[in-house]
Amino acid sequence: MALKGIKVLEFAGLAPGPFCGMILADFGASVLRIDKVNNNTNLDVLSNGKQSLAVNLKSPEGIDIIKQLSKEYDVLIEPFRAGVMENLGIGPKILLENNPKLIYARLTGFGQDGPYSKRAGHDINYIGLSGLLSMFSRVNEKPMFPANLAADFGGGGLMCAMGILMALYERTNSGLGQIVDCNMVEGSSYLGSWLLRSQKLPIWGNKPGENVLDSGAHFYEVYETKDGKYVTVGPLEMQFYKELLDGLELEELDYFDFKNGKEVLTKIFLTKTRDEWSKIFDEKDACVFPVLTAEEATEHKHTKCNFMKDETTVIPKPGVKLSRTPAKTTAFKKSPQCGEDSIDVLKDLGYSEENIWNLCKKGIIKTHKSKL
Repeated sequence: MALKGIKVLEFAGLAPGPFCGMILADFGASVLRIDKVNNNTNLDVLSNGKQSLAVNLKSPEGIDIIKQLSKEYDVLIEPFRAGVMENLGIGPKILLENNPKLIYARLTGFGQDGPYSKRAGHDINYIGLSGLLSMFSRVNEKPMFPANLAADFGGGGLMCAMGILMALYERTNSGLGQIVDCNMVEGSSYLGSWLLRSQKLPIWGNKPGENVLDSGAHFYEVYETKDGKYVTVGPLEMQFYKELLDGLELEELDYFDFKNGKEVLTKIFLTKTRDEWSKIFDEKDACVFPVLTAEEATEHKHTKCNFMKDETTVIPKPGVKLSRTPAKTTAFKKSPQCGEDSIDVLKDLGYSEENIWNLCKKGIIKTHKSKL
């Protein structure tokens, strides 16, 4: 696997950090999650295949454990607000002095500097500041955020994983690590580069919801079908638009008359079920496809190869396919309990059994074992 042998410390956090760690793990990295000793609930659904060390970072002994670990690891992922790690005494300056090869990845909401750097926030706040959220709305409606995909996962976890991989590659030449500084406001803006840089193209220019790609056009829209399901319609180019009209048995429909086009297509798509329309357009290059539920996607003739399932969850396969060193999803591996691997990790660091047990009794580390 491409990242076999790479060791990653991932400080526990919400979605972006775990997603970043999941990507690295799927491609072969060994990931150790650093949990809080008082973490009694695990909301991290992306932790499969990782290990867990629960340590009290407010104690000198706990900080010493992190310093020792960082000497043995290639990558550290931390999701805290600016200044938190420095206040703990394990900021990048100190850890990079101890291990010059360390890739120290910082994944925050607002970055290390600026008036909001120490503020709390979530995906909706980050894309609001990025300039993107203002574009996501139908005409005369308030902006609608795309769940928490854009900042947490696209502009956050995925961008951070890309930065880590670039730093690892550069290290093969220099032999040195470096700081990878990602924040989700800036990452979301970068993710939206095409949207932000294309505003002078003819497809924009109107109010939100009145442009070609933001639900203004009748040929780039989601339509309800007879059975209460939906299809996506997206024939932007004229040759594909003609195929749409042919499939709908329309002799003509003005490409530029968005308002009338929507009224016509809304009525027509309600005359057949989603699957009936899918059958019609399966033989045409009209850019018309069904809106599938997550469960349906695992059974559809085209997408079923992209997914796996366990008893309760739809699991996407890794989205990047490498010909020689393919990824292997960690999703079917066990998710660690908080502190499940604390003892084994410390033994590997050279801690004696007596020392480990004393740390357990003092609450410096947490373990589920009653004895060593």
